[in-house]
Amino acid sequence: MLYYPPKIWLAFGEAIKGNTEIVEWLMKNGFPEVAALAHAVRGSEEATSWLFRNKFFHLAALDAAIDENVQAYQWLQANNHPFLVVFADACRGKQAAINWFHENNMEAFILIAQRIKYLRDNTTFDYHKKKF
Repeated sequence: MLYYPPKIWLAFGEAIKGNTEIVEWLMKNGFPEVAALAHAVRGSEEATSWLFRNKFFHLAALDAAIDENVQAYQWLQANNHPFLVVFADACRGKQAAINWFHENNMEAFILIAQRIKYLRDNTTFDYHKKKF
């Protein structure tokens, strides 16, 4: 399950880059959780809290799993979110996940994952984010 149409995932990829126009578009067009996820990935504790408050637990878990939070990763597995597990792995540069996206002709997700990995590898985050 991809959760969102490809257009929304591509918008998410742009929001990761900090494109505020895309973030506003997501907010105004019924995808505030995707905008919040982009902000959470960029290190916003407020966005992470918003995801929890609005019951987007799978997206909060994705953000935490990208950060290598074992409990969040296991929660995604236990709650039947295999696509998000693979995406989290790709965001951490795991070759098996990247290969899976190639094999399934989903290269756009590789680009988004690479963007997230680059962001995470080159940004200092507050490690006091809420525990999952």
